[in-house]
Amino acid sequence: MVWSEGTMAFWGTKAGWQAALIIVCGVVTFILAHMNDAYEQLQDFIEDHERYQLDEMVLVLIIVGLMSIVYAAARLWDFQVTEVQRDQADARSEWMSQHDALTGLLNRHALAERLENASSSADNFAMLVIDLDGFKKVNDVFGHKAGDFALQEIAERLREQVQADSSIFRFGGDEFVIMVKDDAEEVARNIVKAVAVPILFNGIELDIGASIGVAFFPSDAQDGDDCLARADAAMYHAKASGRGMVCVYDPSLQERQLVKTHLERDLRMALHNRTIKPFYQPVVDLQSGQISGFEALARWEKASGEFIPPSVFIPVAEEIGLIGQLSDQLLRQALIDAASWPDRVLLSFNISPAQLGERGLGLRILKILLEVGLPPSRLEIEITETALVKDLDIAAQILNDLHEGGVRIALDDFGTGYSSLAQLS
Repeated sequence: MVWSEGTMAFWGTKAGWQAALIIVCGVVTFILAHMNDAYEQLQDFIEDHERYQLDEMVLVLIIVGLMSIVYAAARLWDFQVTEVQRDQADARSEWMSQHDALTGLLNRHALAERLENASSSADNFAMLVIDLDGFKKVNDVFGHKAGDFALQEIAERLREQVQADSSIFRFGGDEFVIMVKDDAEEVARNIVKAVAVPILFNGIELDIGASIGVAFFPSDAQDGDDCLARADAAMYHAKASGRGMVCVYDPSLQERQLVKTHLERDLRMALHNRTIKPFYQPVVDLQSGQISGFEALARWEKASGEFIPPSVFIPVAEEIGLIGQLSDQLLRQALIDAASWPDRVLLSFNISPAQLGERGLGLRILKILLEVGLPPSRLEIEITETALVKDLDIAAQILNDLHEGGVRIALDDFGTGYSSLAQLS
């Protein structure tokens, strides 16, 4: 007889020991009864006392005993089913602790374990850190269902591009990590090509790209965590170089990443302390020769007296999501300053291209105007052509809100990109 794991587990419980004790007692009782002809003696006793209807009582006891056996068998079966379900639940829980529910790929927890094991082995491997280009726009424009579908499709494409002994992890959001043993750069280039193929979702083509950083163990790093950090630094450099780029780690990247990290920290502190201030460049009317307005320019002077150029800190503010806060601070201060100027003098204020993806930007600017008390007609918002054509629908909504609120709109660098006069209508 083959015992299932559930049955074996049952005999190890308190109920199992009780059942075993009852069975042993029953077997001992049967042996003693057999040795003493107990059944024949019981028959004689029942016949001698027929008036008490003892035979019916014995029948009842037999039926109760049989029902008890059936009940015990049913409970044992239930116990086995419960054990199987518990084992399945444990297996599912273990799987979920190691895998991403959406894509089925290994998750961050599994990556941490794999890195710990990799650090203690002598095997060589390469780490690929992949960040998707354009994924946020897909989520914002088409919704999270489209974003989830895209992630599942990309996960499948990643599986197709790597060897069987490679491990693919979803690191979080739109970031993936792959550990490969051979041909890391070739795998990375193939992944860029595979991800770049448009994804069809409900008749809509989703355009997503990939930027990939590559680092090698042990040539680039002393352990797995260090290798991941260096591949991550390479990925950020790839992303800064343009869409669909692959970058292999070199020591200079770590130095740049360290500088960037310090800059991010200082920028957050500068925003908190409001040390980034608007400076003003006069705008002169060529016909009259008079100053018609001032253009607000962001200037960051550190405590040491060093000025950080806007071309350095503005992209960083955009990347780490602080451009909205920075722009609001500068706009509010510039509006307060402009309130002390003559009524005919305008304030010109530049909007970052990254902000034109915020649908509520126009209303937020009008709110700051209302709080400061400057007439909207004295504010001129400047946007660049490239920002305008990036997402016409959202830009049109923002510009319409501002126009209806009485704010002037100016298009900067018109004709340097690929827009046309039709887009201004």
